[in-house]
Amino acid sequence: MDAVLPAAEAATAVAAYLRRHETKDLLRFITCGSVDDGKSSLIGRLLHDTRLLFDDQLAALEADSRRHGTQGSDIDFALLVDGLAAEREQGITIDVAYRFFGTEKRKFIVADCPGHEQYTRNMATGASTAELAVVLVDARKGLLTQTRRHSYIVSLLGIRHVLLAVNKMDLVGYDQIVFDEIVAGYAALAEQLGIPHVTAIPVSALKGDNVLARSTHMPWYGGETLLEHLENVRIGRAAPAALNGPAGLRLPVQWVCRPDQDFRGFAGTLAAGEAVPGMEVAVLPSGRRSRIARIVTADGDLAHATTGQAVTVTLADALDVSRGDVIASAADPAEVADQFAAHVLWMGDQPLLPGRPYWLKLGTRTVGAQVTDIKHKVDVNTQDPLAAKHLDLNEVGVCNLYLDQPIAFEKYADNRALGGFILIDRQSNATVGAGTLDFALRRAANIHWQHLEVDKAARARIKGQLPRCVWFTGLSGAGKSTIANLVEKRLLAMGLHTYLLDGDNVRHGLNKDLGFTDEDRVENIRRVAEVAKLMVDSGLIVLVSFISPFRAERRMARELFEEGEFLEVFVDTPLDVAEQRDAKGLYAKARAGQIRNFTGIDSPYEAPEQPDLVLDTVGDSPEALADLLVSRLA
Repeated sequence: MDAVLPAAEAATAVAAYLRRHETKDLLRFITCGSVDDGKSSLIGRLLHDTRLLFDDQLAALEADSRRHGTQGSDIDFALLVDGLAAEREQGITIDVAYRFFGTEKRKFIVADCPGHEQYTRNMATGASTAELAVVLVDARKGLLTQTRRHSYIVSLLGIRHVLLAVNKMDLVGYDQIVFDEIVAGYAALAEQLGIPHVTAIPVSALKGDNVLARSTHMPWYGGETLLEHLENVRIGRAAPAALNGPAGLRLPVQWVCRPDQDFRGFAGTLAAGEAVPGMEVAVLPSGRRSRIARIVTADGDLAHATTGQAVTVTLADALDVSRGDVIASAADPAEVADQFAAHVLWMGDQPLLPGRPYWLKLGTRTVGAQVTDIKHKVDVNTQDPLAAKHLDLNEVGVCNLYLDQPIAFEKYADNRALGGFILIDRQSNATVGAGTLDFALRRAANIHWQHLEVDKAARARIKGQLPRCVWFTGLSGAGKSTIANLVEKRLLAMGLHTYLLDGDNVRHGLNKDLGFTDEDRVENIRRVAEVAKLMVDSGLIVLVSFISPFRAERRMARELFEEGEFLEVFVDTPLDVAEQRDAKGLYAKARAGQIRNFTGIDSPYEAPEQPDLVLDTVGDSPEALADLLVSRLA
């Protein structure tokens, strides 16, 4: 009969076990590779066999705890393995599946990532928090396209340790030559990608060879088993969020706490370095300095805080600190810039277009951003640069970024928290891209706004009018230019100062180098919006008559102007009516395939959702609509 522990000892044993489990080192790793290389089978083997190692111990502890009314470890490994089975029923792993398990030495969080190319963005999500990558290769197939693709993303996202698991060795007769050839090929790839630490292990996930126990079928291999390597590998993370960067304090402010008038704290998680009361700090991007007064936690004040800790700090001086600012050591502050070179992995179904506005979120800060230029996209199979004007789903590009305000940052290679970002669609709020900052572009470092004595108000006052931008949008043939021309004549007769920017006319000069691709349409509107802004600054009423088919670019144009200066006018004409008019014969040519990327035919038009004014050209004449708009302006 099994001995039964006394109640006190049983409770103590359970508590001690849980404490040991809580204080163990944690390793986050990702499994990746091509389809059917055996990722889920390997994870299932790890979960199943590690469970068996501790079945007896857990059973005894839980039995004693149930006898005495205490709570056991409550670890349901079977449920985790069942999750894998549910995914197998669908045929593929369709998202990142996070699994949790532990041994006596370490705890693990593993991200099981999809192998299919169309889910590359999911793989990048899993890799973004991983410290090690288990790259599986089918011994029968060797290095495949997805092996190279995933390894490139592993390198891009700063993972420096790769465990190359050459799987299904049982299906090649446990042949050492096969293993050695794959290892040599991957070593060359790792050197090309700059991955410094690669450990290769021959395994059979199905049979269990070299997963937890050493294989008797491969006596020629004398290294660690896969689990031993996961338990023993030293990641070298003195600062969890930093890869190999400086030790200076980096505290992105997540929340400004004001529980009472005598306390104003700044809460966040230390991204790097150490905080100590009394140390001098700089608040970035403003650069104003103070000293840390207190480090506050729910358990009381701390004498110091280190990387990875969530704390609230107070400062000795009443500085203006907001969410998204970074509190950094004054002796070693982070850089501040608003233009960058970056790698971008595109995750959106619609392509990334230079000039289109997005939100960029880095750490706790969100700012407006544009990709101003795509230097090239990367062939992730060969790492060769390829010319590109846009990025499609799962493509990686080297880009220039422009932000609408400066941010504190560090290169991603030095600090993930201050060097990794996501791009967000400004209409849907969907995450459409992820990237890493490479370095700041200093091209505008010596450019400053020159103060001018004569401003917009003075220019408008001498003209006796309120400057405006009236933006006409609608299909080709809707009547935009006709109405805009009538409006300008009426305003001119009233003694007002105007200028009409017409889409066709501008393409004869300023925009004559642009075509009609989506990328060129975005740049077309960006340039015209900037010109219109200058004209409004000169005190004019500027009328802009452009198809401007995309909501994102019309929103971008609106945001250039002050409140009340921009009037979006939707010239609402159904496509069939616009085709019937077809004064220039463009629709006929588009239908015949002679004109490509024609709005309404093979290029979309996104009608305004909340225009300032809608002009229905079917129910009213151009003259009546012009009078309506003039009265609105008056």
